[in-house]
Amino acid sequence: GWSMATMSVQGGGDGVLRELVLATSKRSYDMFAEDHAAEPAPDVESKRVSMAAKIASEYSSVRDVPLPDVLKPKAGGGGGEARGSATSSTAQDSSGAGGASSALVLRNADGQEERARPSSNALVVKQGLGGGVLALSGRRQPPKVPTPTWHAPWKLKSVVSGHLGWVRAIAFDPGNKWFVTGAADRTLKIWDLAKCSAGAAGGLKLTLTGHISTIRGIAVSDRTTYLFSCAEDKMVKCWDLEQNKVVRHYHGHLSGVYSLALHPTLDLLVTAGRDSVARVWDIRTARAVHVLAGHQNTVGSLLTNSVDPQIISGSNDCMIRLWDLAAGKTMATLTNHKKAVRSLAAHPREFSFVSAGADNIKKWQSRDGKFMKNLSGHNTIINALAVNEDGVLVSGGDNGSLHFWDYETGYSFQQMDTVVQPGSLDAEAGIYAMAFDMTGSRLVTCEADKTLKIWAEDPEASEESHPIDMKAWTKQCRQYKRY
Repeated sequence: GWSMATMSVQGGGDGVLRELVLATSKRSYDMFAEDHAAEPAPDVESKRVSMAAKIASEYSSVRDVPLPDVLKPKAGGGGGEARGSATSSTAQDSSGAGGASSALVLRNADGQEERARPSSNALVVKQGLGGGVLALSGRRQPPKVPTPTWHAPWKLKSVVSGHLGWVRAIAFDPGNKWFVTGAADRTLKIWDLAKCSAGAAGGLKLTLTGHISTIRGIAVSDRTTYLFSCAEDKMVKCWDLEQNKVVRHYHGHLSGVYSLALHPTLDLLVTAGRDSVARVWDIRTARAVHVLAGHQNTVGSLLTNSVDPQIISGSNDCMIRLWDLAAGKTMATLTNHKKAVRSLAAHPREFSFVSAGADNIKKWQSRDGKFMKNLSGHNTIINALAVNEDGVLVSGGDNGSLHFWDYETGYSFQQMDTVVQPGSLDAEAGIYAMAFDMTGSRLVTCEADKTLKIWAEDPEASEESHPIDMKAWTKQCRQYKRY
Protein backbone atom coordinates (compact mmCIF):
# COMPACT_ATOMS: atom_id res chain seq x y z
CA GLY A 1 0.00 0.00 0.00
CA TRP A 2 2.86 2.38 0.83
CA SER A 3 4.61 1.74 -2.51
CA MET A 4 1.36 2.46 -4.38
CA ALA A 5 0.90 5.67 -2.43
CA THR A 6 4.51 6.70 -3.28
CA MET A 7 3.90 6.00 -6.97
CA SER A 8 0.67 7.98 -6.86
CA VAL A 9 2.41 10.98 -5.29
CA GLN A 10 5.20 10.82 -7.80
CA GLY A 11 2.65 10.69 -10.56
CA GLY A 12 0.76 13.64 -9.12
CA GLY A 13 -2.13 11.45 -7.85
CA ASP A 14 -3.04 13.49 -4.77
CA GLY A 15 -6.67 12.28 -4.97
CA VAL A 16 -5.64 8.62 -4.78
CA LEU A 17 -3.44 9.27 -1.76
CA ARG A 18 -6.29 11.09 -0.02
CA GLU A 19 -8.62 8.12 -0.61
CA LEU A 20 -6.07 5.71 0.88
CA VAL A 21 -5.65 7.84 3.98
CA LEU A 22 -9.44 8.10 4.45
CA ALA A 23 -9.89 4.35 4.01
CA THR A 24 -7.21 3.64 6.63
CA SER A 25 -8.78 6.13 9.02
CA LYS A 26 -12.21 4.55 8.53
CA ARG A 27 -10.87 1.09 9.32
CA SER A 28 -9.21 2.40 12.47
CA TYR A 29 -12.45 4.13 13.55
CA ASP A 30 -14.53 1.04 12.94
CA MET A 31 -12.11 -1.08 14.94
CA PHE A 32 -11.48 1.12 17.99
CA ALA A 33 -14.18 3.79 18.23
CA GLU A 34 -17.48 2.14 17.24
CA ASP A 35 -19.64 0.37 19.87
CA HIS A 36 -20.12 -3.11 18.44
CA ALA A 37 -22.37 -4.18 21.33
CA ALA A 38 -25.05 -1.63 20.48
CA GLU A 39 -28.04 -2.74 18.43
CA PRO A 40 -28.06 -1.52 14.85
CA ALA A 41 -30.42 1.26 13.91
CA PRO A 42 -33.82 -0.07 12.77
CA ASP A 43 -34.40 -0.28 9.07
CA VAL A 44 -37.58 1.68 8.49
CA GLU A 45 -38.22 0.24 5.05
CA SER A 46 -37.85 -3.40 6.11
CA LYS A 47 -40.14 -2.78 9.09
CA ARG A 48 -42.77 -1.27 6.79
CA VAL A 49 -42.57 -4.25 4.42
CA SER A 50 -42.85 -6.73 7.33
CA MET A 51 -45.90 -4.95 8.75
CA ALA A 52 -47.55 -4.82 5.33
CA ALA A 53 -47.06 -8.57 4.91
CA LYS A 54 -48.61 -9.27 8.31
CA ILE A 55 -51.61 -7.05 7.59
CA ALA A 56 -52.14 -8.68 4.22
CA SER A 57 -51.98 -12.15 5.75
CA GLU A 58 -54.36 -11.31 8.60
CA TYR A 59 -57.00 -9.22 6.83
CA SER A 60 -56.86 -10.42 3.23
CA SER A 61 -60.33 -12.00 3.51
CA VAL A 62 -61.94 -8.68 4.50
CA ARG A 63 -59.82 -6.33 2.46
CA ASP A 64 -62.44 -5.91 -0.27
CA VAL A 65 -65.46 -5.58 1.99
CA PRO A 66 -68.16 -3.61 0.13
CA LEU A 67 -69.26 -0.40 1.78
CA PRO A 68 -72.73 -0.77 3.37
CA ASP A 69 -75.47 1.55 2.16
CA VAL A 70 -75.66 3.33 5.49
CA LEU A 71 -71.98 4.30 5.21
CA LYS A 72 -72.10 5.56 1.64
CA PRO A 73 -71.87 9.41 1.51
CA LYS A 74 -75.13 11.08 0.56
CA ALA A 75 -75.20 13.09 -2.64
CA GLY A 76 -75.03 16.81 -1.93
CA GLY A 77 -74.52 16.30 1.78
CA GLY A 78 -71.55 17.26 3.91
CA GLY A 79 -68.96 14.59 4.56
CA GLY A 80 -69.12 15.10 8.32
CA GLU A 81 -72.92 14.79 8.46
CA ALA A 82 -72.92 11.70 6.26
CA ARG A 83 -70.26 10.09 8.37
CA GLY A 84 -72.05 10.92 11.63
CA SER A 85 -75.46 9.71 10.45
CA ALA A 86 -73.95 6.56 9.02
CA THR A 87 -72.28 5.78 12.32
CA SER A 88 -75.51 6.25 14.29
CA SER A 89 -77.46 4.18 11.77
CA THR A 90 -74.91 1.39 12.02
CA ALA A 91 -75.14 1.42 15.80
CA GLN A 92 -78.93 1.19 15.62
CA ASP A 93 -78.84 -1.62 13.07
CA SER A 94 -76.28 -3.64 14.97
CA SER A 95 -78.13 -3.27 18.30
CA GLY A 96 -81.57 -4.00 16.95
CA ALA A 97 -83.62 -7.04 17.84
CA GLY A 98 -82.77 -10.27 16.10
CA GLY A 99 -79.18 -9.22 15.32
CA ALA A 100 -79.94 -8.87 11.58
CA SER A 101 -77.06 -6.49 10.89
CA SER A 102 -75.14 -6.24 7.61
CA ALA A 103 -72.04 -5.24 9.52
CA LEU A 104 -69.71 -7.63 7.76
CA VAL A 105 -69.70 -9.44 4.44
CA LEU A 106 -66.94 -11.97 3.73
CA ARG A 107 -65.97 -13.51 0.44
CA ASN A 108 -65.13 -17.17 0.17
CA ALA A 109 -62.69 -18.83 -2.22
CA ASP A 110 -65.25 -18.72 -5.09
CA GLY A 111 -65.81 -15.01 -4.69
CA GLN A 112 -69.32 -15.44 -3.30
CA GLU A 113 -70.48 -13.33 -0.40
CA GLU A 114 -71.00 -14.84 3.04
CA ARG A 115 -72.69 -12.94 5.83
CA ALA A 116 -71.08 -13.20 9.26
CA ARG A 117 -73.15 -14.52 12.11
CA PRO A 118 -73.77 -11.98 14.84
CA SER A 119 -71.95 -12.76 18.06
CA SER A 120 -70.18 -11.02 20.87
CA ASN A 121 -66.82 -11.43 19.13
CA ALA A 122 -68.00 -10.63 15.56
CA LEU A 123 -66.13 -8.16 13.39
CA VAL A 124 -67.74 -4.74 13.18
CA VAL A 125 -67.37 -2.54 10.09
CA LYS A 126 -66.45 1.10 10.54
CA GLN A 127 -65.56 3.78 8.05
CA GLY A 128 -61.88 4.75 7.96
CA LEU A 129 -60.42 8.22 7.62
CA GLY A 130 -59.51 7.77 3.96
CA GLY A 131 -62.98 6.60 2.99
CA GLY A 132 -62.04 2.91 3.29
CA VAL A 133 -63.63 0.26 5.49
CA LEU A 134 -62.10 -1.09 8.69
CA ALA A 135 -63.08 -4.48 10.15
CA LEU A 136 -62.61 -4.30 13.91
CA SER A 137 -63.33 -6.84 16.61
CA GLY A 138 -66.38 -6.09 18.76
CA ARG A 139 -66.10 -5.81 22.52
CA ARG A 140 -65.87 -9.20 24.19
CA GLN A 141 -68.63 -10.00 26.63
CA PRO A 142 -67.62 -10.96 30.20
CA PRO A 143 -67.64 -14.70 30.89
CA LYS A 144 -70.81 -16.23 32.23
CA VAL A 145 -70.73 -17.03 35.93
CA PRO A 146 -72.06 -20.54 36.67
CA THR A 147 -74.51 -20.83 39.54
CA PRO A 148 -73.11 -23.19 42.21
CA THR A 149 -75.21 -25.95 43.74
CA TRP A 150 -75.98 -25.28 47.37
CA HIS A 151 -74.41 -27.68 49.86
CA ALA A 152 -74.89 -27.75 53.61
CA PRO A 153 -71.84 -26.82 55.68
CA TRP A 154 -69.96 -29.60 57.45
CA LYS A 155 -69.04 -29.77 61.11
CA LEU A 156 -66.98 -32.00 63.37
CA LYS A 157 -68.96 -34.92 64.78
CA SER A 158 -66.45 -37.04 66.68
CA VAL A 159 -62.74 -37.62 67.31
CA VAL A 160 -61.25 -41.12 67.41
CA SER A 161 -57.94 -41.84 69.15
CA GLY A 162 -55.95 -45.06 69.14
CA HIS A 163 -52.95 -44.77 66.84
CA LEU A 164 -49.53 -43.93 68.24
CA GLY A 165 -48.23 -42.15 65.13
CA TRP A 166 -49.31 -40.02 62.20
CA VAL A 167 -52.31 -41.59 60.47
CA ARG A 168 -51.43 -41.85 56.78
CA ALA A 169 -54.02 -44.05 55.02
CA ILE A 170 -57.70 -44.99 55.15
CA ALA A 171 -60.12 -47.26 53.28
CA PHE A 172 -63.78 -48.18 53.77
CA ASP A 173 -65.50 -51.55 53.78
CA PRO A 174 -67.76 -51.90 50.68
CA GLY A 175 -70.58 -52.82 53.08
CA ASN A 176 -70.04 -49.53 54.98
CA LYS A 177 -69.86 -51.26 58.37
CA TRP A 178 -66.20 -50.64 59.19
CA PHE A 179 -63.12 -48.83 57.95
CA VAL A 180 -59.40 -49.45 58.27
CA THR A 181 -56.56 -47.00 58.88
CA GLY A 182 -52.78 -47.26 58.70
CA ALA A 183 -50.30 -45.10 60.56
CA ALA A 184 -46.68 -44.41 61.37
CA ASP A 185 -46.96 -46.78 64.34
CA ARG A 186 -46.72 -49.61 61.75
CA THR A 187 -50.20 -50.98 62.58
CA LEU A 188 -53.47 -51.40 60.72
CA LYS A 189 -56.56 -50.73 62.83
CA ILE A 190 -60.10 -51.71 61.88
CA TRP A 191 -62.84 -49.50 63.36
CA ASP A 192 -66.61 -49.88 63.69
CA LEU A 193 -68.07 -46.99 61.69
CA ALA A 194 -71.34 -46.64 63.61
CA LYS A 195 -69.71 -46.61 67.06
CA CYS A 196 -66.95 -44.21 65.99
CA SER A 197 -69.47 -41.84 64.39
CA ALA A 198 -71.53 -41.78 67.58
CA GLY A 199 -68.46 -41.36 69.78
CA ALA A 200 -69.28 -44.54 71.67
CA ALA A 201 -66.77 -46.83 73.34
CA GLY A 202 -65.60 -50.02 71.66
CA GLY A 203 -65.02 -48.51 68.25
CA LEU A 204 -61.73 -50.37 67.72
CA LYS A 205 -62.42 -53.88 66.43
CA LEU A 206 -59.01 -55.22 65.41
CA THR A 207 -55.31 -54.31 65.18
CA LEU A 208 -53.08 -55.96 62.56
CA THR A 209 -49.28 -55.90 62.84
CA GLY A 210 -46.68 -56.99 60.34
CA HIS A 211 -45.22 -53.95 58.63
CA ILE A 212 -41.93 -52.57 59.95
CA SER A 213 -42.36 -48.99 58.73
CA THR A 214 -45.01 -46.32 58.15
CA ILE A 215 -48.08 -47.63 56.32
CA ARG A 216 -48.91 -45.38 53.36
CA GLY A 217 -51.68 -47.08 51.37
CA ILE A 218 -54.70 -49.33 52.00
CA ALA A 219 -57.35 -50.89 49.75
CA VAL A 220 -60.27 -53.21 50.55
CA SER A 221 -61.52 -55.61 47.86
CA ASP A 222 -65.25 -55.59 47.09
CA ARG A 223 -65.18 -59.10 45.55
CA THR A 224 -63.05 -61.03 48.06
CA THR A 225 -62.23 -60.96 51.77
CA TYR A 226 -58.81 -59.45 51.06
CA LEU A 227 -57.28 -56.28 52.46
CA PHE A 228 -54.15 -54.83 50.82
CA SER A 229 -51.58 -52.58 52.42
CA CYS A 230 -48.29 -50.97 51.42
CA ALA A 231 -45.65 -49.24 53.48
CA GLU A 232 -42.30 -47.50 53.43
CA ASP A 233 -40.63 -50.85 54.18
CA LYS A 234 -40.95 -51.73 50.43
CA MET A 235 -43.58 -54.35 51.29
CA VAL A 236 -47.00 -54.88 49.76
CA LYS A 237 -49.11 -57.32 51.77
CA CYS A 238 -52.39 -59.14 51.14
CA TRP A 239 -54.37 -59.85 54.32
CA ASP A 240 -57.18 -62.40 54.53
CA LEU A 241 -59.75 -60.93 56.93
CA GLU A 242 -61.30 -64.31 57.59
CA GLN A 243 -58.02 -65.47 59.13
CA ASN A 244 -56.64 -62.01 60.02
CA LYS A 245 -53.21 -62.84 58.68
CA VAL A 246 -51.00 -62.17 55.65
CA VAL A 247 -51.51 -64.66 52.83
CA ARG A 248 -49.39 -63.06 50.07
CA HIS A 249 -46.48 -60.70 49.57
CA TYR A 250 -45.79 -58.73 46.40
CA HIS A 251 -42.02 -58.32 46.05
CA GLY A 252 -40.40 -55.99 43.52
CA HIS A 253 -40.36 -52.39 44.71
CA LEU A 254 -36.90 -50.96 45.22
CA SER A 255 -37.93 -48.36 47.79
CA GLY A 256 -40.88 -47.26 49.90
CA VAL A 257 -44.37 -47.86 48.48
CA TYR A 258 -46.55 -44.77 48.82
CA SER A 259 -49.78 -45.60 47.00
CA LEU A 260 -51.98 -48.56 46.19
CA ALA A 261 -55.18 -49.11 44.18
CA LEU A 262 -57.31 -52.07 43.11
CA HIS A 263 -58.65 -52.47 39.59
CA PRO A 264 -62.47 -52.25 39.70
CA THR A 265 -63.16 -55.23 37.41
CA LEU A 266 -59.94 -57.25 37.03
CA ASP A 267 -57.96 -59.14 39.67
CA LEU A 268 -55.13 -56.63 39.45
CA LEU A 269 -53.36 -54.55 42.07
CA VAL A 270 -51.44 -51.36 41.24
CA THR A 271 -48.75 -50.01 43.56
CA ALA A 272 -46.35 -47.07 43.24
CA GLY A 273 -43.72 -45.36 45.32
CA ARG A 274 -40.28 -43.83 45.60
CA ASP A 275 -38.75 -45.92 42.81
CA SER A 276 -40.70 -43.72 40.33
CA VAL A 277 -42.65 -46.59 38.75
CA ALA A 278 -46.12 -48.05 39.08
CA ARG A 279 -46.22 -51.85 39.26
CA VAL A 280 -49.23 -53.91 38.21
CA TRP A 281 -49.64 -57.24 40.02
CA ASP A 282 -51.79 -60.29 39.47
CA ILE A 283 -53.52 -60.65 42.84
CA ARG A 284 -53.77 -64.45 42.75
CA THR A 285 -50.25 -65.34 41.57
CA ALA A 286 -48.42 -62.30 43.07
CA ARG A 287 -46.55 -61.88 39.77
CA ALA A 288 -45.79 -58.52 38.18
CA VAL A 289 -47.84 -57.97 35.04
CA HIS A 290 -46.40 -54.57 34.07
CA VAL A 291 -43.84 -52.08 35.29
CA LEU A 292 -45.14 -48.68 34.22
CA ALA A 293 -42.02 -46.54 33.90
CA GLY A 294 -41.93 -42.92 32.81
CA HIS A 295 -42.12 -40.72 35.89
CA GLN A 296 -38.93 -39.00 37.05
CA ASN A 297 -39.75 -38.80 40.75
CA THR A 298 -41.81 -40.39 43.51
CA VAL A 299 -45.26 -41.57 42.44
CA GLY A 300 -47.53 -40.65 45.33
CA SER A 301 -51.09 -41.21 44.09
CA LEU A 302 -52.99 -43.65 41.87
CA LEU A 303 -56.46 -44.02 40.34
CA THR A 304 -57.95 -46.96 38.48
CA ASN A 305 -60.85 -47.16 35.99
CA SER A 306 -62.65 -50.03 34.32
CA VAL A 307 -62.05 -48.46 30.87
CA ASP A 308 -59.10 -46.61 29.36
CA PRO A 309 -57.25 -44.92 30.86
CA GLN A 310 -57.37 -47.77 33.35
CA ILE A 311 -54.55 -46.33 35.49
CA ILE A 312 -53.83 -42.68 36.32
CA SER A 313 -50.73 -41.77 38.30
CA GLY A 314 -49.61 -38.52 39.90
CA SER A 315 -45.99 -37.85 40.75
CA ASN A 316 -43.64 -35.42 42.47
CA ASP A 317 -42.21 -34.63 39.02
CA CYS A 318 -45.32 -32.40 38.59
CA MET A 319 -46.78 -34.72 35.95
CA ILE A 320 -49.89 -36.87 35.67
CA ARG A 321 -49.78 -39.89 33.38
CA LEU A 322 -52.70 -41.78 31.86
CA TRP A 323 -51.76 -45.39 31.13
CA ASP A 324 -52.91 -47.95 28.58
CA LEU A 325 -53.02 -51.08 30.71
CA ALA A 326 -53.03 -53.57 27.82
CA ALA A 327 -49.91 -52.10 26.21
CA GLY A 328 -48.25 -50.96 29.42
CA LYS A 329 -47.53 -47.55 27.90
CA THR A 330 -48.47 -43.93 28.51
CA MET A 331 -51.58 -42.68 26.72
CA ALA A 332 -51.17 -39.03 27.75
CA THR A 333 -48.90 -36.92 29.95
CA LEU A 334 -50.41 -33.90 31.70
CA THR A 335 -47.86 -31.22 32.54
CA ASN A 336 -50.10 -28.37 33.76
CA HIS A 337 -49.05 -28.59 37.39
CA LYS A 338 -46.10 -26.48 38.52
CA LYS A 339 -45.66 -28.31 41.83
CA ALA A 340 -45.63 -31.95 42.93
CA VAL A 341 -48.93 -33.81 42.46
CA ARG A 342 -49.69 -35.24 45.88
CA SER A 343 -53.27 -36.45 45.54
CA LEU A 344 -55.82 -37.62 42.97
CA ALA A 345 -59.56 -38.22 43.38
CA ALA A 346 -62.12 -39.50 40.86
CA HIS A 347 -65.78 -38.56 40.81
CA PRO A 348 -67.94 -41.62 41.57
CA ARG A 349 -70.39 -40.89 38.71
CA GLU A 350 -68.71 -38.55 36.22
CA PHE A 351 -65.79 -39.76 34.13
CA SER A 352 -63.55 -37.03 35.47
CA PHE A 353 -60.98 -36.58 38.22
CA VAL A 354 -59.20 -33.87 40.18
CA SER A 355 -55.54 -33.52 41.10
CA ALA A 356 -53.94 -31.42 43.80
CA GLY A 357 -50.54 -29.88 44.39
CA ALA A 358 -49.19 -26.85 46.17
CA ASP A 359 -50.07 -24.67 43.17
CA ASN A 360 -53.71 -25.55 42.44
CA ILE A 361 -56.46 -28.10 42.36
CA LYS A 362 -57.15 -29.02 38.73
CA LYS A 363 -60.12 -30.80 37.20
CA TRP A 364 -59.65 -33.09 34.18
CA GLN A 365 -61.61 -35.28 31.82
CA SER A 366 -60.61 -38.88 32.40
CA ARG A 367 -61.16 -40.06 28.84
CA ASP A 368 -58.44 -37.98 27.16
CA GLY A 369 -56.94 -35.95 30.01
CA LYS A 370 -58.42 -32.66 28.78
CA PHE A 371 -58.01 -29.85 31.28
CA MET A 372 -61.34 -28.45 32.48
CA LYS A 373 -60.75 -25.86 35.21
CA ASN A 374 -58.72 -24.70 38.19
CA LEU A 375 -60.05 -24.65 41.72
CA SER A 376 -57.99 -21.90 43.30
CA GLY A 377 -57.92 -20.66 46.86
CA HIS A 378 -56.49 -23.47 48.99
CA ASN A 379 -53.01 -22.00 49.25
CA THR A 380 -51.06 -24.72 50.95
CA ILE A 381 -49.59 -28.15 50.26
CA ILE A 382 -52.64 -30.36 49.65
CA ASN A 383 -52.11 -33.93 50.79
CA ALA A 384 -55.58 -35.41 50.34
CA LEU A 385 -58.72 -35.12 48.21
CA ALA A 386 -62.14 -36.79 48.45
CA VAL A 387 -65.35 -36.53 46.36
CA ASN A 388 -68.82 -37.88 47.10
CA GLU A 389 -71.81 -38.51 44.83
CA ASP A 390 -73.49 -35.25 45.86
CA GLY A 391 -70.71 -33.28 44.21
CA VAL A 392 -68.89 -32.24 47.38
CA LEU A 393 -65.10 -32.09 46.94
CA VAL A 394 -62.92 -31.79 50.04
CA SER A 395 -59.23 -30.89 50.09
CA GLY A 396 -57.02 -31.30 53.15
CA GLY A 397 -53.86 -29.28 53.63
CA ASP A 398 -50.54 -29.86 55.32
CA ASN A 399 -51.35 -27.01 57.74
CA GLY A 400 -54.63 -28.58 58.90
CA SER A 401 -56.93 -26.54 56.66
CA LEU A 402 -60.04 -28.04 55.09
CA HIS A 403 -61.76 -26.58 52.03
CA PHE A 404 -65.15 -27.79 50.79
CA TRP A 405 -65.97 -27.20 47.10
CA ASP A 406 -68.85 -27.62 44.71
CA TYR A 407 -67.34 -30.14 42.29
CA GLU A 408 -69.29 -28.94 39.25
CA THR A 409 -68.47 -25.21 39.39
CA GLY A 410 -65.43 -25.02 41.67
CA TYR A 411 -67.14 -22.78 44.23
CA SER A 412 -65.58 -23.03 47.69
CA PHE A 413 -68.56 -22.96 50.04
CA GLN A 414 -66.71 -23.61 53.31
CA GLN A 415 -63.21 -23.24 54.75
CA MET A 416 -62.13 -24.33 58.20
CA ASP A 417 -59.11 -25.41 60.20
CA THR A 418 -58.93 -28.65 62.12
CA VAL A 419 -58.35 -28.56 65.88
CA VAL A 420 -55.57 -30.69 67.33
CA GLN A 421 -56.38 -32.92 70.27
CA PRO A 422 -55.36 -31.64 73.73
CA GLY A 423 -51.70 -32.22 74.47
CA SER A 424 -50.58 -31.97 70.84
CA LEU A 425 -48.51 -29.22 69.31
CA ASP A 426 -50.18 -26.73 66.98
CA ALA A 427 -47.69 -27.83 64.34
CA GLU A 428 -49.36 -31.26 64.33
CA ALA A 429 -52.47 -29.87 62.64
CA GLY A 430 -51.87 -31.66 59.34
CA ILE A 431 -54.22 -33.76 57.24
CA TYR A 432 -52.61 -36.70 55.44
CA ALA A 433 -55.54 -38.74 54.12
CA MET A 434 -59.33 -38.63 53.95
CA ALA A 435 -62.25 -40.57 52.57
CA PHE A 436 -66.04 -40.44 52.43
CA ASP A 437 -68.01 -43.46 53.56
CA MET A 438 -70.07 -45.36 50.98
CA THR A 439 -73.10 -43.12 51.49
CA GLY A 440 -71.10 -39.90 51.18
CA SER A 441 -72.68 -38.52 54.35
CA ARG A 442 -69.64 -38.89 56.62
CA LEU A 443 -66.07 -37.78 56.04
CA VAL A 444 -63.12 -39.26 57.95
CA THR A 445 -59.82 -37.36 58.03
CA CYS A 446 -56.47 -38.87 59.09
CA GLU A 447 -54.32 -36.33 60.86
CA ALA A 448 -50.87 -35.60 62.25
CA ASP A 449 -52.11 -35.44 65.87
CA LYS A 450 -52.58 -39.25 65.68
CA THR A 451 -56.38 -39.00 65.61
CA LEU A 452 -59.21 -39.63 63.18
CA LYS A 453 -61.88 -36.97 62.88
CA ILE A 454 -65.37 -37.72 61.57
CA TRP A 455 -67.28 -34.89 59.90
CA ALA A 456 -70.94 -34.67 58.88
CA GLU A 457 -73.27 -32.14 57.30
CA ASP A 458 -75.06 -29.71 59.59
CA PRO A 459 -78.71 -30.89 59.58
CA GLU A 460 -79.99 -27.49 60.72
CA ALA A 461 -78.38 -25.51 57.90
CA SER A 462 -80.47 -24.16 55.03
CA GLU A 463 -80.02 -21.93 52.00
CA GLU A 464 -81.36 -19.00 54.04
CA SER A 465 -78.99 -19.51 56.98
CA HIS A 466 -75.92 -20.24 54.81
CA PRO A 467 -76.51 -18.57 51.41
CA ILE A 468 -74.15 -18.72 48.45
CA ASP A 469 -71.95 -15.60 48.27
CA MET A 470 -72.63 -14.78 44.62
CA LYS A 471 -70.85 -11.42 44.80
CA ALA A 472 -67.51 -12.92 45.83
CA TRP A 473 -68.01 -15.87 43.46
CA THR A 474 -68.66 -13.55 40.51
CA LYS A 475 -65.56 -11.53 41.32
CA GLN A 476 -63.47 -14.70 41.54
CA CYS A 477 -64.77 -16.03 38.21
CA ARG A 478 -63.95 -12.80 36.35
CA GLN A 479 -60.56 -12.02 37.79
CA TYR A 480 -57.36 -12.81 35.92
CA LYS A 481 -55.85 -16.16 36.87
CA ARG A 482 -52.16 -16.89 36.71
CA TYR A 483 -52.33 -20.54 35.60
